[in-house]
Amino acid sequence: MLCSPGILKDKGVLSINRRNSDFIMRYNPRRLFPLVDDKLKTKELALQHGIAVPKLLGIIEIYHQIKQLAPFLETLDDFVIKPSHGSGGSGILVVTGRSGKNFCKAGGDLIDFDHVAHHVSNILSGMYSLGGRNDHAIVEYRVKFDPFFAAISYQGVPDIRVIVFKGIPVAAMLRLPTRESQGKANLHQGAMGVGIDIATGKSCGGVYRDKICKVHPDTGESTEMIEMPHWSKIIELAMKCADTVGLGYLGVDIVLDQDLGPLMLELNARPGLNVQIANGVGLLKMLDQVESLKEVPSSLQERANLAVELAQKLD
Repeated sequence: MLCSPGILKDKGVLSINRRNSDFIMRYNPRRLFPLVDDKLKTKELALQHGIAVPKLLGIIEIYHQIKQLAPFLETLDDFVIKPSHGSGGSGILVVTGRSGKNFCKAGGDLIDFDHVAHHVSNILSGMYSLGGRNDHAIVEYRVKFDPFFAAISYQGVPDIRVIVFKGIPVAAMLRLPTRESQGKANLHQGAMGVGIDIATGKSCGGVYRDKICKVHPDTGESTEMIEMPHWSKIIELAMKCADTVGLGYLGVDIVLDQDLGPLMLELNARPGLNVQIANGVGLLKMLDQVESLKEVPSSLQERANLAVELAQKLD
């Protein structure tokens, strides 16, 4: 259903133009973008500040190193290979196990080493990178998703996107892999987005292919009123990430590993706006509340409490 600009404004819906001009351009200095656009720099910075991330296993920087990849991968049962400058979930290869000399992809398909080498070559050539520039391939620990999500996820690892503004969490959604997204938690590839109430950590609403949806499209399980595990740790981790990179308007992607708990997966200086559809609530009113604050507490706990207080004012 189409809505007039007036109705969208009354509902506090943030448009992409206003997001860019009033929040990204004002609060995200361009000089800091490389800290989040380069996943290797993001990981290194996170480790320096004690932020939990999937373990870095290796880096392929030049084509000659591909020859050394085969014996290295022989030591691993499962792993993830991704471009350092990738975006939108493109170029990520997830290997969940082995079958003889072949590798098992997240979707169950078998591939051989030549396929892996070709994929790495494509990454190095810049096929998946921002601007098409030459890139590095990162090999890292494969997250084992918390079994809590087994009934509402298809094969891949769900993640939680938290929007942090001026150090305060303002919105969040759970992104669930589907058959269409081939196990990836990216909405542009067909994943499902489920809103999360910042104040309670409980799920609400949901969106699949830009349409309201309250059940997972593959499992048929309800996605309503699910209480996120480790919610206080997730909120704290998101705020730590924002403090570390210094960006005022940030998307923080967090995964829950069954053994390691919450891990920061990626950061985004230009987070999308589907979080509004997933929650059925516009972002502007919460952003305006934060922007009107005379000062923002330095304590993570005080900021977490403030986020709850501001969210409850809008209920």
